[in-house]
Amino acid sequence: MSSRLSSLHVKIFADGADKASIIELASNPLIKGFTTNPTLMRKAGVKDYEAFCREMIAAIPDRPFSFEVFSDEFDEMEDQALRIASWGLNVYVKITITNTRAESSAPLIHRLARQGVKVNVTAVLTLDQVDAVLPHLKFGPPSYVSIFAGRVADAGHDPLPLMCGAVSRIAAYRQIELIWASPRELFNIVQADSIGCHIITVTHDLLKKLPTLGHDLNEVSLDTVRMFHDDARAAGYTLETAKQLASRA
Repeated sequence: MSSRLSSLHVKIFADGADKASIIELASNPLIKGFTTNPTLMRKAGVKDYEAFCREMIAAIPDRPFSFEVFSDEFDEMEDQALRIASWGLNVYVKITITNTRAESSAPLIHRLARQGVKVNVTAVLTLDQVDAVLPHLKFGPPSYVSIFAGRVADAGHDPLPLMCGAVSRIAAYRQIELIWASPRELFNIVQADSIGCHIITVTHDLLKKLPTLGHDLNEVSLDTVRMFHDDARAAGYTLETAKQLASRA
C-alpha cells in the first residue's frame, strides 16, 4: 500500500452491483463500505432486489451497505425504507432528495429518522438541498448526505465550493457524514480527503486504478512512453526514414 493511500482519512466506499466484484473488494481493508442503486443493479442484471441485498449483507456483515427505495410515492417509500432497514444493522436506506415530481422528501426523511432508520439522502446537488434535510436528520441515528459532485462537475460547475460548504454545515452534527458521490477521477479522492469529507463512493472500475495513487510522476511519464513505444512495435507500424528512401532512389 502506498504512503498516499495509508494516510487517507476519507473513507472509500465501493459503488456497484456486481456480486463477484463486491465480494472481492470486501477483502481489501481500504474499502470501508458499499453503496448501490437501482440503475447499477439493473445494469448488473440483478433480477430479485431483496434477494440480492440480503445476500450481500450476509456475505459482508461488518461494513455499511446503502440500498435505495424505488417507489415514487412517499407512503410507499416509507414502507420500503422500513423493510430495507430491517434487513440488518449495517443497512442505510437511500432516499432521493425529491421524488420525480420535485416534491421534497424532507418530511419522509424526518419520519424515518425518528423511527431509527439510518438514512442516506441521495441525489443531492445544491447547498439548499443540504440545508433542507439537516434539521430532519439531526435528532436521528447515524446518517449520510450524498452530494453528487461528479454530476455537478459534468454540468460545468466547480463542485469544490459546494462540498466545502457542506462539510462546514455538517460539522455540527456528529452522527451525520458527508459523501462525495459520483467521482470521475482518482484525484477526487485526494480532494475529498483534503477538505475533510467523511466518505467518497468509488465505482469498481475506478477502484482498479487505486494502486496508482501517489505514484512518482517521472515514473508515470516513463511508463507512458514505454506504452506508446511497445504498442507501435506490437502493431507492426513502420515509416521509412529519409535516409532509407534516399538509398532506394
